Amino acid sequence: MTDAATATPAMTAPPQRLPWWRRLLRDRAALMALVVLVLIFAAAALAPWLAPYDPYASSRKVMLPPAWAARGSMDFLLGTDPQGRDILSRLLYGTRLTLLIGLSSILVGGLLGSFLGLLAAFYARLDPWIMRLSDVLLSLPAILLGLALVAALGQGIMPVVLALVVSTIPDCARIARGIAMGIMKQEFIEAGRALGLPDRQLFTRYLLRNAISSILIFLSLRFGQLILIAASLSFLGLGARPPVAELGMMAAQGRDFFLFAPHIAVIPSVLILIIVLAANIAGDALRDVLDPRLQT
Repeated sequence: MTDAATATPAMTAPPQRLPWWRRLLRDRAALMALVVLVLIFAAAALAPWLAPYDPYASSRKVMLPPAWAARGSMDFLLGTDPQGRDILSRLLYGTRLTLLIGLSSILVGGLLGSFLGLLAAFYARLDPWIMRLSDVLLSLPAILLGLALVAALGQGIMPVVLALVVSTIPDCARIARGIAMGIMKQEFIEAGRALGLPDRQLFTRYLLRNAISSILIFLSLRFGQLILIAASLSFLGLGARPPVAELGMMAAQGRDFFLFAPHIAVIPSVLILIIVLAANIAGDALRDVLDPRLQT
């Protein structure tokens, strides 16, 4: 027999897997969404320097159309509102407030809900109590809860944030509990218990580290929903008080002039759409690259 017949086929090394962030950047839709989000966050953070006018200063140029319209002026690129205030300046400050509401709600509600969900999975004796608490909170719609908080605390940003936090806690708790229940059945958890590791070390080093990526995926998808709910509450008059600039309230203030000055309501509404759409696309792409069940 020849050497070719007896030779064993050479074992080829498996292709190296790209890092998650490189796989994320190879998705064109995700890359575009991330660029849009970065630009929006940067514009909101730099609002005091980018805004051409004081967002609360009125003028005699009332309800000017955008600069590209027939009666538009380059001095007011996006036009003015019924009080003669520059819409571009108010849009920058309104985006800043809307993003702040969404971020604060997702951070507080996400952290509390995820911690409760992980506790419910780690300590079986706490599971019924935490899940019943989640059921109670889940039965309170965010808009109805916002109405109740506004009636108790008065109109403002704080009732909206509290309503969003309370509505986020049960969803995050259920997601975190479901993820953690699967992790608790893994062999390395049993091995850690057999070695006598303390509960704190098992919780942080084994359970939390393995669940954090899936929790972050859910929070990224939840962020767009919170922005939309916050804008809806402000649109109903439950959020910021005039003359504070906020996207939902700006859209509500322009609905009475929609027939002859539609830009007052359309421009902030389109920006809300862009923020929510970009956040959802980025969240879906993040799930595709971080969720091990979707990886091939």
